[in-house]
Amino acid sequence: MEETQNGDPGKKGISKKLIAIIVVIVLLIGGGITAYALLTGSDKAQYFKAEKGTFDFMKDQLSQRYEPELDWSKQTKENPTETAFELSGEYNNPSGGYGMMDPSDIINNSTLNLTAQTDLEKKQLYTDMKASVGGLEIKDLNFYLDADQLMVGLPFLDENLQIKDKDVGKLIHEADPTFPEGETIDFDAFFEMAKGLPEKDADYLKKEYLTEIYKDLPGDAFESTKETIKVDGKNFNTKKLTFHLSEQETKDLLVSILEKVQGDKKLQKIFKEQMEIQTFGIDPSAFDMDFDENIDFDEAIDNMFGKEIDKGIKEIKEAHIPNGFTSDIWAKNDLIVKRDFSIGVGENKDDTNTLSVKGTNLLSDTQQKFDYKITGSDDTDKEAITLTGDLSWKDNKANDSIKLVAPDETKLSYQGKETLKDEKRDFERVFSVTDPYNDNYSLNWSGNASYDHDKMSSENNFSVDAPDINQDAFSLTVAKDAKTIKKVKTPDTSNVKDIGSMSIDEIEDYFETDVAPQYQKWIMGILGAGGGLNGL
Repeated sequence: MEETQNGDPGKKGISKKLIAIIVVIVLLIGGGITAYALLTGSDKAQYFKAEKGTFDFMKDQLSQRYEPELDWSKQTKENPTETAFELSGEYNNPSGGYGMMDPSDIINNSTLNLTAQTDLEKKQLYTDMKASVGGLEIKDLNFYLDADQLMVGLPFLDENLQIKDKDVGKLIHEADPTFPEGETIDFDAFFEMAKGLPEKDADYLKKEYLTEIYKDLPGDAFESTKETIKVDGKNFNTKKLTFHLSEQETKDLLVSILEKVQGDKKLQKIFKEQMEIQTFGIDPSAFDMDFDENIDFDEAIDNMFGKEIDKGIKEIKEAHIPNGFTSDIWAKNDLIVKRDFSIGVGENKDDTNTLSVKGTNLLSDTQQKFDYKITGSDDTDKEAITLTGDLSWKDNKANDSIKLVAPDETKLSYQGKETLKDEKRDFERVFSVTDPYNDNYSLNWSGNASYDHDKMSSENNFSVDAPDINQDAFSLTVAKDAKTIKKVKTPDTSNVKDIGSMSIDEIEDYFETDVAPQYQKWIMGILGAGGGLNGL
């Protein structure tokens, strides 16, 4: 690669922050508002029509290829389901044990079984686990979670252990006084997280921001010309569409968006709700998430949308964006064939960080090829990442290759082959990393998956290939069987120990006087007197 590093670390500060903000805005424009663009004959509309066409084309291709998987994913979100996993390993010991206990005797005769039942609508999760380790059987280990409580069943206890979400914070604070008193964990957040952003919130963001950004973009910021270009040795008659904002127009756009965000109470409410879901309802300051420990969560949110945005607006107004923002695309039949995007931002004209994205696409129903180079540079350094891919899907057969090369010449690659017949997919996938010293590490994943309306099954085999590890040395097999069910199993509540209502001292006493003796009796019963691992 022609890019070199001069040994001087890249500068941090306003330039890179602003570039990040602008890139996010560009992605929103390209991938979101396009659905709302007034697709007329204007250059502005044609630009976003090409963006929308390219985005929708790739989305449709993936949807068609992985239709069985997407249908099953929808099934699990809308219906109660049960999924049973069985994990087993195979180890070929090159030393053969040399008279000692051979680990392969244990690994090759061990399995782990996990059954999970979920109902996202009713907010219920039940799991049951059992294991066989060289003939040693462990079973009756389960837990149940709903929006209010967690219950755990252990094989050596007659009673189930229970803790309610409202009691978790109290116990954590008692064990660690640095944890804020009065905080609670919201188990409901686990299920909300699995569902993702509510559709009504997503629609609001699209309408209020993506559509409005599109409307605010000046029509004279776009222009078009006809141009013949060569990509991968082929000539294409394209329409070149240029989207350019001057320095002041770029600043005005960014400032207007931040000002809208700053005054949008509904957006702030959505943001706060999502933050609470990600932290299970606990104030993020309790997790050292860059929140001032002297203020509560609500104050932190107000500060973020107040002082922090004020600071951002001030930095944008004072920033140096010498060439404004420019994005060129070359489109044919509403699909982007070539792209060239660049922007430079700095605190002054002598301190500018530049980001450029240049690449090509060749998209058809049977093959999608792309070749991109993402370059970042300042006054001392220039680094680039290259991303190339060749995806094919013909006659329900796939042959895929993707490669990413980092600035230090580290290469990440993916090679995959798939066939789909009668809702059954067979596949071989290899994820590889090659470092600058040409050492190659790979994860090999092969197997099959079958889908039949309200049920599915799969078998997955994993192995690792590395300089000191042969891929035949160890492998992991994961078998999966899933189906829809009528309802999630609930644990027995006739004999429950509510540890949430106890103090830390009471819990310690309970585990010492009740749990520990029962555990010792149980484990000795499994192992047998003096049995240990030698008896397996």
